[in-house]
Amino acid sequence: MSTAQAAATGYFAHPEALIESAEIGPRTRIWAFAHVLPGARIGADCNICDHTLILGDAVIGDRVTVKSFVVVGDGLTLEDDVFVGPNVGFTSDLYPRSRRGPKTFPNTTVRHGASIGANASILPGVTIGAQAMIGAGAVVTRDVPAQAIVVGNPGTISGYVDSSKEGGKARVRPLEFRTGDAIEHVPGGATLHELPRISDHRGHLSFAEVSQSLPFAAARYYLIFGVPSRELRGEHAHRTLHQFLVCVHGNCSVRLFDGESSEEVLLNRPDLGLHVPPMVWMTQYKFSAEAVLVVLASDVYKAADYIRDLDEYLASLASKP
Repeated sequence: MSTAQAAATGYFAHPEALIESAEIGPRTRIWAFAHVLPGARIGADCNICDHTLILGDAVIGDRVTVKSFVVVGDGLTLEDDVFVGPNVGFTSDLYPRSRRGPKTFPNTTVRHGASIGANASILPGVTIGAQAMIGAGAVVTRDVPAQAIVVGNPGTISGYVDSSKEGGKARVRPLEFRTGDAIEHVPGGATLHELPRISDHRGHLSFAEVSQSLPFAAARYYLIFGVPSRELRGEHAHRTLHQFLVCVHGNCSVRLFDGESSEEVLLNRPDLGLHVPPMVWMTQYKFSAEAVLVVLASDVYKAADYIRDLDEYLASLASKP
């Protein structure tokens, strides 16, 4: 397609770009030595930088930036407002051989608003959640939750983006609870509680009385232990269930999200409890090797009480009066 033809369709193409697709949205800019193959779909207001290759089965949404030296391959979808840094490698075949490609390519999806830093490598078939941040040089080998910050090789979640803060900057701030402090309030009405501690030469004792120390009557408890440091627990909300968390050995972090703001709470003492009420999205991670997390729950297990999809959770919050 010539530059004049491109201009007639409402987008800009550099004279040295090779455009073979007719599915390109208005106000998109495609720069020198970029090659867009037939069938590729690119939305409006995108910025496709020099030396990029867009293959025919790729789908790019609106307001997407793809920096230089990136191949947007078959089976890859970049949703609206995604940023892809220079030299990001989207792989499309787990077992590549020369001239022996797969019949079909795994579907890799980068959800809306996510950003991928320079030189990151993304394995095929993964989903990077909305507004997630992938650090420069990270190797993403598994799905990334919404708003997660991933760094390293293999990629590990180091924190979460708080989308309510200006610029979308992460606010990963463990709340250290000290003797004499008032109860700390965190998103969604969650509260930290200092439990009694009795100490003498024989050691320490801590306890909680259901009628006084706990904010609800417990119907069951469960233990979380032996969690590899890369792994996440939780990643859901409850419709009606209250929970009270105490890390009785080691430490772990709990990320709380109420649909607008988030906070990370460090549980590192057996006499510190965290009450999480219903309709708070909770994730537990950064477990130390010896961590044992005790969770008291206000009801028996009911699968219907779980909300495991973040979009469903946000929709449920929006529908509340």
